[in-house]
Amino acid sequence: MTTTDNSKPGCELTALDARAAIRAGTLSASALLESCIDQVERLDPVVNALVIPTFTQARKAAQWADARCAQATADDAAASPAPVLGALHGLPVAIKDIQNIAGVATTWGDPALRDSIAVVDSPIVARIRRAGAVLIGKTNVPQKSIGANTVNPLFGATGNPYAPERTCGGSSGGSAVALATRMAPLATGSDHGGSLRIPACYSGVVGVRATPGMVPNEQRGMPQTNYAVQGPMARTVRDAALLLSVIAQRDEASRQDPMVFPYDASRLATLDVPDLAGVRIGVSADLGGVLVSQAVREEFAQRCAVVGDLVGHCAPCSVDLTAAPGVDWHLRQELFAAAYAQEAAHWGPDVNPNVKATYASAIATPMQDIARAKQTQLQLTRHMGDMFDDFDVVIAPGVSIPPFAWQQLNPEHIDGQPVKNYMAWLELTAALTVVGHPVVTLPCGLDGQGTPFGIQLIGPMYDDRRLLGIAVALEAAFAQHPLLATPPPDFGWLARQDAGCKTLGRDVQARHSN
Repeated sequence: MTTTDNSKPGCELTALDARAAIRAGTLSASALLESCIDQVERLDPVVNALVIPTFTQARKAAQWADARCAQATADDAAASPAPVLGALHGLPVAIKDIQNIAGVATTWGDPALRDSIAVVDSPIVARIRRAGAVLIGKTNVPQKSIGANTVNPLFGATGNPYAPERTCGGSSGGSAVALATRMAPLATGSDHGGSLRIPACYSGVVGVRATPGMVPNEQRGMPQTNYAVQGPMARTVRDAALLLSVIAQRDEASRQDPMVFPYDASRLATLDVPDLAGVRIGVSADLGGVLVSQAVREEFAQRCAVVGDLVGHCAPCSVDLTAAPGVDWHLRQELFAAAYAQEAAHWGPDVNPNVKATYASAIATPMQDIARAKQTQLQLTRHMGDMFDDFDVVIAPGVSIPPFAWQQLNPEHIDGQPVKNYMAWLELTAALTVVGHPVVTLPCGLDGQGTPFGIQLIGPMYDDRRLLGIAVALEAAFAQHPLLATPPPDFGWLARQDAGCKTLGRDVQARHSN
């Protein structure tokens, strides 16, 4: 395996450490990339996270990055103006397979789009490329990116990096697993009802669902909605903030998103980290009463007991978002009615059943139900905002149950209670989508079955930078505690596992290599 000069594999460096090493000349972008490619080739046959490698493009980009660094060093020695290196110069970044990389297929996990080659980068990818990143490939998603289990009929399933027979969550599952297995230090995700947060929690990495409008999404299908949020994923909060500072930049393209508000994204690259003794945390195991398993409640209670000793004030909060899952379903129906009206009549048997079920319910729902849901959404948003009169942040579990077998699209029961649809087990994340507050997911140790347990750290609207600073402080404290520290997957064990879990019996030659 390719290593740095201190014999630590480059792929194991954080994004910030790797960036510092590249700029110091102790690690080349090409060596870092090859270390990540080694990890892909070693582990991806088991977990199936990076389904469309772009190694040829990436190697050219890494060589260019090294040439720029060499030029900067030479110019510095000659006292000439050195070339400006971007914030992500030389860093491999994995891209969720709903975002375009020019010259590469964007499939959304759908066989019908297998050969749909993008002509230009999506704006989020263009910002990442302009910042000097090396695009290592596309990551797996559920078909049409709908659902919280990363399985599709084109590429198959992505397995949990700690237990490949279990789900990694979704829909940004491939990105989360690529990070956890050190295939890249940074990755993109997106989030409707938890698509970024759930896989981050299940894979032991960090996800950031920023205030809607913080990250431009020029390709959204509906204006003024808390859905369709694009965001960063990483192994540390500071790394996620670094990527956020790039993808949240305002430019000519971002004017196409009516949700974007004025903001200096460069402020996100550096964070003010508070003393935890002055931090007030509100605690809610179920956001007032949404569906959460007893197993998760017990894990969360154990962690809250520790967190209470770390901060200045930690107490239960009176948040009540029990109406939010119903609101989420109606808002989701509106989105699906708009998105799929033209193609629904032509769907075949391979189309994601979650998509079919939601669309069918949407066209059968009276308009007044949608209108009432939006009125309730406003009330819930105001109620959630009131929580921050007494607390700096609110914490809640990330997912209602531990990871289950990926062969199930979603669990059928939770503690004996039937799960009525594919969203009903995601109420912890979907409820927070409804109110729109920024959320950082933090790894918080391993659960009883040895898979990661994650929490959601919720902050006030538009105060993303302060939320990230508190997350950094908690992350550092968690790393020092035996219950809250999250070890990496056992890569040696993982490499020895059966690779058959990923394909669902399908031809893995569906992959493209560019």
